[in-house]
Amino acid sequence: MTPSVQLRRAAASLNFLLLIFFLISHQLAAADKFTVGDQQGWNPNVNYTVWVEKHKPFHVGDWLIFYYPTGMADVIQVDEAGYNKCDASNPISNYSKGRSYAFELNHTGNYYFICSRGSCFGGMRLAIVSHHLPPPSPPPSSHNHSVAPRLLVSDVFLLLLLTAVTASALLRL
Repeated sequence: MTPSVQLRRAAASLNFLLLIFFLISHQLAAADKFTVGDQQGWNPNVNYTVWVEKHKPFHVGDWLIFYYPTGMADVIQVDEAGYNKCDASNPISNYSKGRSYAFELNHTGNYYFICSRGSCFGGMRLAIVSHHLPPPSPPPSSHNHSVAPRLLVSDVFLLLLLTAVTASALLRL
């Protein structure tokens, strides 16, 4: 393989890696983590309807973190009927180990969670709706009407770091 072909392949690989990097980094930066129940956690006697109203909207990529005492609760994802009846007999997912559970909202739509250890009837259930992430808001208008996009300092740093790592790897070929 000639050096010019190797350089073209390396440049194409670098461009592809940079594109993937920016897509992933911006998606990860947009995700939020929510502790279900805030300081009260996933426990009886918490009004999760009020909690949802306080924190919504929820978006694809967000994480729900359930904290609860070991052996005292579980997190069962159910359908709407299971939620309404506090019925965990047909779970979508079931987590009962440990004392915390992290769940990623990976699609738009309704999510339903209950505790199957008798606390659901006392209000230990959660219903949320996940939406697509809204597009980024435009930057505030200024007198400078430059059409060039602005990069954050962190974006520039990460771009330089990725470029250096990729260049180092390519030089070893």
